[in-house]
Amino acid sequence: LMDGMNVVGDLFGAGKMFLPQVVKSARVMKQAVAYLIPYIEAEKSEDTQAKGKIVMATVKGDVHDIGKNIVGVVLQCNNYEVIDLGVMVPTEKILQAAIEHKADIIGLSGLITPSLDEMVHVAKEMQRRGMNLPLLIGGATTSKAHTAVKIEPQYEHPVIYVTDASRAVGVAGKLLAPNLKSAYVAEIREEYEKVRERNAKRRPKAADLDYTQARKRRFRTDWANHTPAKPNTLGLMTFDDYDLEELVERIDWTPFFMSWQLAGKYPKILNDEVVGEAAQSLFADAQVMLRKLIDEQRVHARGVIGLWPANSVDDDVIEVYADESRTKVIERLHHIRQQTTKGRDGICYSLADFIAPKESGKPDWIGGFAVTTGHGVDELSKAYEAAGDDYNAIMVQALTDRLAEAFAERMHERVRKEFWGYVPEEALDNDALIAEKYQGIRPAPGYPACPDHTEKATLFRLLNATENTGLTLTENFAMWPAAAVSGWYFAHPQSKYFSTGKITRDQVEALAERKQMPLEEMERWLSPILSYDPS
Repeated sequence: LMDGMNVVGDLFGAGKMFLPQVVKSARVMKQAVAYLIPYIEAEKSEDTQAKGKIVMATVKGDVHDIGKNIVGVVLQCNNYEVIDLGVMVPTEKILQAAIEHKADIIGLSGLITPSLDEMVHVAKEMQRRGMNLPLLIGGATTSKAHTAVKIEPQYEHPVIYVTDASRAVGVAGKLLAPNLKSAYVAEIREEYEKVRERNAKRRPKAADLDYTQARKRRFRTDWANHTPAKPNTLGLMTFDDYDLEELVERIDWTPFFMSWQLAGKYPKILNDEVVGEAAQSLFADAQVMLRKLIDEQRVHARGVIGLWPANSVDDDVIEVYADESRTKVIERLHHIRQQTTKGRDGICYSLADFIAPKESGKPDWIGGFAVTTGHGVDELSKAYEAAGDDYNAIMVQALTDRLAEAFAERMHERVRKEFWGYVPEEALDNDALIAEKYQGIRPAPGYPACPDHTEKATLFRLLNATENTGLTLTENFAMWPAAAVSGWYFAHPQSKYFSTGKITRDQVEALAERKQMPLEEMERWLSPILSYDPS
């Protein structure tokens, strides 16, 4: 069996076998081993020992683990013992597990930007405790540059960024091979030193303008000749068990294939010369599982949307009002303004620009939403894992992530046509919806147009999201369950997505003052977009 898995591992590493096939092979392997264990336990020899023991975890405050789970399966396929601690794992638990299990390597994963700081903290704590285990870094938000500049200097032993599952086996193998480790570590250190040197020489992506100048370049529309559409329904609307059949037709399948490391756009990927066969097989399995999840009612869609009277004030703040009298402010939304004009029309955008200013005298409105298809998914996925079926464990997570995004798409469609009703005659097919050919946007806190994760707490208060959907926020503002989407609704015909880019200290200071938050804390949450070094 191990010889067979070694062949699978070699083929995957050489790009001749694809991830879904590897995970399916692992399922056969695990189920066969489970059957054989009673017969071979007494005959264990040195030859059957694992190549090494790896403790893996998604760091504190982060709930995303599909990527970590995939890496774990691939490592197990290659005869590594993996101790997976799951998600939202505090530093103390990670390090204690590494000691208790006598681990050879620690692997950290994270998807949201605050997880980068958690990884730095883990490295510092490993150094403080005098540990000597190699530390592997991975996840969508991580990078070689961040690992080299921020994490590696905190820990004297190997710290290595791993791009994806196909690289993990090679990295682990070199770190645990006495004849390869020292040369490999020296090579990585030299490479990371060069990354740090380049980073030090590179001029930071500076903002072109200070905050005052940027505010003068705000997006302006002729509010005298534009009357915002009043929503047909104001307040909160909850959906406790939304029809999943309605969501299936709104699924964007391209990211589903990406989560399985199959590159290509759906439906073209199904006929791709290289990955087409693997994509077809995966897609067929996905349809079977999707049917099972719906027919057996294993997945439930819960959501809440809200539409409220609103106006912008002080350029970058949106006041949300209790009712149409607009006398009682129930929340203030704090948005970030671009401070660069390169390659554009000279405008420095803020999301607040798309809401009518209070002084215009024009009433306007804003919306918010939080949706999830994740309740019970963690338990279902773990049940598949316990049965040695990593393939379906990962499949369930990947599909419910897609269903959550489809739920967000469907809700936004209904908001535009029914609940807000500013384009009641809209008739777009799924491709047009995926391509965002509609009027209005639904930016999410933590994403480029509104990168401040802490605003998610305001959104959740407005929506009473935890009570209405069962969703909760971690200390780093990740949503749990993980198959969830939340954000704002803007209806202005010129509203669009953009990236705030880097911002200067004066904007951060203004933001901290408005939010009544210590500057150091504001800088911590916004660290990826600061144009300066706060230290």
